[in-house]
Amino acid sequence: MSRTLADLRPVHVVGVGLHPYQRPSDAPYTRLGAHAVRAALADARLAWRHVESAYTGTATTSMGMSRLMYRHLGATGIRMAQVENASASGSTAFRQACVEVASGLADVAIAVGVDKPLSLTFPQRAAGLHDLVDGRVAPFTHFALLAERYLHDHGGTPEQFAAVAVKNSRNGALNPNAQRRRPRTLDEVLAPPRISGVLTRLQCCPIGEGAAAVIVASDDAIARHGLDRGRAVTVLASATRSERVYDGENFDAALTRETTGQALAEARVTAADLDVVELHDAFTVEELLYVEAMGLCPPGRAAAALAAGEFDIGGRVAVSPSGGLLSMGHPVGPTGVGQIAELTTQLRGEARDRQHPGARTGLAHMVGIGAVCVVHVLQRA
Repeated sequence: MSRTLADLRPVHVVGVGLHPYQRPSDAPYTRLGAHAVRAALADARLAWRHVESAYTGTATTSMGMSRLMYRHLGATGIRMAQVENASASGSTAFRQACVEVASGLADVAIAVGVDKPLSLTFPQRAAGLHDLVDGRVAPFTHFALLAERYLHDHGGTPEQFAAVAVKNSRNGALNPNAQRRRPRTLDEVLAPPRISGVLTRLQCCPIGEGAAAVIVASDDAIARHGLDRGRAVTVLASATRSERVYDGENFDAALTRETTGQALAEARVTAADLDVVELHDAFTVEELLYVEAMGLCPPGRAAAALAAGEFDIGGRVAVSPSGGLLSMGHPVGPTGVGQIAELTTQLRGEARDRQHPGARTGLAHMVGIGAVCVVHVLQRA
């Protein structure tokens, strides 16, 4: 029988750092990544030489990029590997760092996400696969079709999808690391152009560049290096699954339901225990689909719960207090690591204007092209 993270020794997030997400620029990725790593080291009050292994989540930049980035921090002989898992690349890098520490292979490990949108390709052509539409159904069309199906199944209006972007723009305006930092009204979100179906431009996430870093450590490392245990946040669960064949059900939501259920079970908490959730909201409809799949509200009730303020900062559970992918941005490799940084900041009570009161337990969720899903549960002492 396979073991879970909870069966191994405890893993704690001890340092987080980000380079603000932004539109593509001339800045080299090495500068973005090193900035985030140095910020995480300063946050943990830890020296680079004490980090034993590094996993770099990246999907749109280049092969072999870790070496050029980490040498700016010092040639320590650190173990390093790059992780590509589509939008879940950073989440998977974080999982690998956690597994190293939990298993005892390392006492201190770092997960870094960094990307510049230089090479965004999909595998179908290389696999020799062809379909009836020859790849013309882009991700935004896929989710526009899911939005239409949601309206058919549950009723409602396009304005209810747009309300997700309004909430998340309000949160992103409070986040100094967000790419979109302007609160938007419902009319602004609904304004043309439409990208596909009911989805307008502001209902689709921006893909730019940036970096995020998270350091994880064992209890032994916290004691040995004199780290602040009061700011350490424990990783209760790390779950990852790939899609199955689903009988007519939306595979994005079904995969989210299965993976979230596994993570909550491993963490020995329920959806009702969650205070903060960072989820994969690349398009507005995804938030409604995923909060229902996670069990945060009954099927078909997400729009009503959103309108009632249940998912606001200060509501029943804060959903995407960072601004989510819609406002924080989605530079791909950094996104999942950045979610962990946001949860850690919230659970420490250090999120300032966007702090969710009394946050103790948080969940991070990312889907990678629908094929994979990664979910983590974190909790402060």
